[in-house]
Amino acid sequence: MSKRTKMKEDGETLTVERDQTKKPRRYFVLMHNDNYTTQEFVVQILQQFFHKPEVEAYRLMLTVHLQGKARVGVYIKDIAESKVAMVTDYARQNRMPLLLTTEPE
Repeated sequence: MSKRTKMKEDGETLTVERDQTKKPRRYFVLMHNDNYTTQEFVVQILQQFFHKPEVEAYRLMLTVHLQGKARVGVYIKDIAESKVAMVTDYARQNRMPLLLTTEPE
């Protein structure tokens, strides 16, 4: 809480307490490797849904492929979960088993 002090006309001091707004907790979106989703599809997802430039999308795709997973974005919880849902739906429509998860920052 933050406090703000005011002076009354009669010289008495009045302290007013206000709640301070906290920044929302942020979540990483993680992309996991599998043996079926193509590298080209992963690069497309990173560009289309996460707005990554081609070079960064390619680098992240290689990280997922070689290390098993990579952090592809960081958002507030609702947006992170929405990204996971949108990408998962899109992947299933394209018959890809791509897995994305979230974890707290």
